[in-house]
This record gives sequence, C-alpha cells and structure tokens, in this order.
Amino acid sequence: MAASLRIRNSSLLLTRFLNSATLPRPRWLQTVAYEELRANPEKPYTSTAVFIHGFLGSSRNWRSFSRNLLASLSNSSPSTNWRTVMLDMRNHGKSTERELNPPHNIESAAKDLADLVKAEGWPWPEVVVGHSMGGKVALQFAESCSRGDYGHSVLSPKQLWVLDSVPGKVNPENRNDEVRDVLATLQSLPKQFPSRKWLVSHLMELGYSKALSDWIGTNVKKVGDHETWIFDLENAKEMFDSYCEKSYWNLLEKPPKGMEIVILRAEKSDRWDQDAIERIQKLASERGSDSFGKVSFCVLPNAGHWVHVDNPKGLLEIMAPKILCS
Repeated sequence: MAASLRIRNSSLLLTRFLNSATLPRPRWLQTVAYEELRANPEKPYTSTAVFIHGFLGSSRNWRSFSRNLLASLSNSSPSTNWRTVMLDMRNHGKSTERELNPPHNIESAAKDLADLVKAEGWPWPEVVVGHSMGGKVALQFAESCSRGDYGHSVLSPKQLWVLDSVPGKVNPENRNDEVRDVLATLQSLPKQFPSRKWLVSHLMELGYSKALSDWIGTNVKKVGDHETWIFDLENAKEMFDSYCEKSYWNLLEKPPKGMEIVILRAEKSDRWDQDAIERIQKLASERGSDSFGKVSFCVLPNAGHWVHVDNPKGLLEIMAPKILCS
C-alpha cells in the first residue's frame, strides 16, 4: 500500500509504505510490522531514522511527527533524502499478528529491530528514536550493537534519542504505578466485550480519565460480534516488567565511540525524580574523550510525558537541527 501527500508550503513528497501483516514470511523470518515514510520516493534514501513507540502504543503514534520531521530535514538540507521507519513493537499494533519468539522483554524488542534490518536488507539506521518504553529499547539496541550481539558487520547508530524515558530502574513511587494498576484492571476484565465504547465507558466508571480510557481503547479489535484485545496481556505485562527492571546507566557513563545519546525530559513529566535528573545533567556536562561517545540532555518545555502530542513544534525544533548534524 502506498500513498503520497503534499506538505503545506513545500513541494516535498512523502510516501508511506505499510509492511502488511497479511504478507506471510517463513517462520524464521518473522519480523515486526512497520510503516515507512520517505522525503522523496523518487530517489534512493540517504539516511534513516527509526521511531519506537511506548507501551501500548503503535507506529501510528509517530506518523504525523515523522512527516513534519522529514519536511524540516528536506527543507534544511535538500541534498539529503531522509526516511523514517516507525515500528510496531512486539505485542503492539500490527506486530500482534506476527509469530515472534519469547521472551517478551526489552532485549527481544531491540533484537526485533536488528532482525528487521537484516531481513529487509537495509543499511543500519543512522538515528534511532525511542519514546517511554521505546527509549529503553533504543538504549538496548545501542548497547547490543556496540557489543557485537547482532554480528560484527553491524554499524551502531550515530545518534540515539531517548524521549522522556528514565534510563535507570523505574522508581516504584512514580506514575508507572498507574500503568501497573491499568494492567491489573485489564487482566480482571473479560477477554471479550461488546464494543470499544463499552470498554471506554467501563474504564471511566472505574475512575480512569477519559484520555487514558480512550488510549487503552485503541488496543482492541473486532472479532465477530464482539471486541477483544489486539495483544496478549501476559506478554504485555512481561514487557512492562522488563522495562521497569532494566537500567542503562552504565551505557550512559561510557557511550559507544562515535555515538551521541540525547536524553530528552518533558518539562511537566511525572516520570523523573531529582536524583535521575542530576545524574543525567552531570553526565551531559562531562567533557568527552576519543574513546567514548557523548551524552546530551535537553528539556522540552510545555510538555508532559506525551511529548509528540503536547508540544510537537518544540520537539521538532530540538530534534531536526541535531539530526542534521549527526
């Protein structure tokens, strides 16, 4: 499936390619689903930025921002032809229809990206962007690339963006307890229910906000005369537990040579404690060396955790210039 659209005030063309979940692959070639956008579909792309969404999200969360990013990159550097690849992580979006081997954890989710690059015969991406849980998947991908886990021909990304994702273990006192509560609630519900509308209404009756209830409601599909979850709840819980337990402070203390890791905190985010903020600031202030890469730290103003929704313009203004320098 391909579609072309025109960006306002620009002749830039974008083409989206959907990696259809209906196209069969041999069992050993099963990969995650993805969407692709190109700045100029008529020419070979020169660089790639991969986007990895957060828990219970999907590739479509980053579709609009990717369009705007490509437009900005193309306008600022016409000689380049960037593309973006937006993944559906395992157990999310169209990847729920793929047969992906367990365990369902951060390491496997990162390897899924490496397997996709190999299966499609792509060059290794120059930039990897991860939001929330996707931020830790991005960090794991960078760590595994630098260790040679995916083979010695792998090229590590030049730039890694970790968007409002604390790199250490999750503090049980922060708002991730809300996600645990949501998971427990979903596990208590029947596996089948009348409609998405019923689900949203039921969750609101249980005290969840309309925004959160609507977000959860995007993860259902129609089967016959009822709705059911698009993901396996046990697999989703396994991924969330892995996200909470993983820590990447060691990676940030010695970033791979030639790599910039950009940690972005949303100004109004409730995911960070002061210790984590100060630790990132200290790492970002240290002078780099020839042996290691570097860590950068920035704050997105006027935004909560949903950075691409709360302040997409501000996020674009931070990311585009840095990506062009990668």
